[in-house]
Formats: sequence, structure tokens, C-alpha cells
Amino acid sequence: MTDTTSHLSTTAHAYDAVAVQYAEFARTGLDDFPLDRGMFAAFAECTPSTGPVADVGCGPGYVAAHLRELGLDVFGVDLSPAMIEIARERYPHLRFEVGSMDALAVPDGSLGGVVSEYSLIHVPPHEVPSYLAEFRRVVARGGTLLLAFFEAEGGPVTPFDHKVVTAYRWPIDDLAALAADAGFDEIGRMLREPHADERFRRGRLLLRAR
Repeated sequence: MTDTTSHLSTTAHAYDAVAVQYAEFARTGLDDFPLDRGMFAAFAECTPSTGPVADVGCGPGYVAAHLRELGLDVFGVDLSPAMIEIARERYPHLRFEVGSMDALAVPDGSLGGVVSEYSLIHVPPHEVPSYLAEFRRVVARGGTLLLAFFEAEGGPVTPFDHKVVTAYRWPIDDLAALAADAGFDEIGRMLREPHADERFRRGRLLLRAR
């Protein structure tokens, strides 16, 4: 088994094991976070109507549902079959598929945008450029990418115990530079301090495919 296959299998099994608890926890995942919702609103406004939007690493589907409420044609993809089953039950009007965000089953340039909501955080750092390249492959020129992640707060890329499976905190400038190398130009960014029940600063990057 290759490192990549092992990482994907480990992540899928870890989220399968906690799918019910995670889905309940995430049910109101955006309610108390106006800055996060603001970045989704900006993403929706900046995304051209050249194709659907993929919510990659969609989990139980609450982000895809929010994007649909913002008027986007959206579908979700996740490694975890258990998460996809919950998403389909909760949001039967939306499309959800089991799959990996490093090999999306869509043609080149067929998407208006991609959202990675704390899903790229589980990718080993040396593999992140290949994931960003895949996002650029599927997003049409002028389309958008929204990345959400835990920010390293002045440090280097740092692994931490995510409680589900290993994750990594990223310096926002480093992740922006990798996205630029993959063919995305930055539109804007957001950093917010952790809420009372959060451990780390949160970051978001909104980017456009060139």
C-alpha cells in the first residue's frame, strides 16, 4: 500500500467511525461564525456560473446545503461512505458522492468553483501541491477556490491531534504561495481568533483560477 493510499484509507475509516457524532456536532457548524459565513457569501458572489461547485471533503453536507441556499449549483464529495450516507439523508435534494478530492471524477475546467472546508488539513504537507493542482484542473479559468484551514500562528507547518485523524496547521502565506504555484490568484483572505471552545486561529483563502 502506498503512502497516499494509506493516508486516504486511514482518513476514511477515521471519519466513518465518528460520522454520527461528527454530523450532530456540525449540524449548527456555521451559526455562530459570521466571518466564516461572510467568506462563503463572497465565494458565492465571485463564482461564475460556468459550472457547478464541488464541496470537497463535504462530510455530513452542511456546507453544501449552505452554498445551495446562497444560490450555487453544488455537489459534495467525501472519502467517508458513512458521511455521504448521512449527507444524502439530511439533504436529499443535493448530490453527494464517495470520492477523493485528489482525483475528482469531473472533466477538466468543468467547475465554477471548489470549496475545501477543513479537508486539505488532513493531507500530508508534501502532497498538498498535487491536491491544489487537481483543484486547478477541474476549475474553469476565472472560477474560484475557497480554502479553510487551521493557521500556524507564526510557526511552520505543524501536525496536531485533530481528535479524528492527524491534521496540519498552515502559515497562511505558505498556503497562498502553493495555491499561486498551482495557478490561483488570491482575491482575499480572512484570519479569525479561536472562539472559546476552539484551540487554534482559523484561516480562509479565496482565490481565482487564472
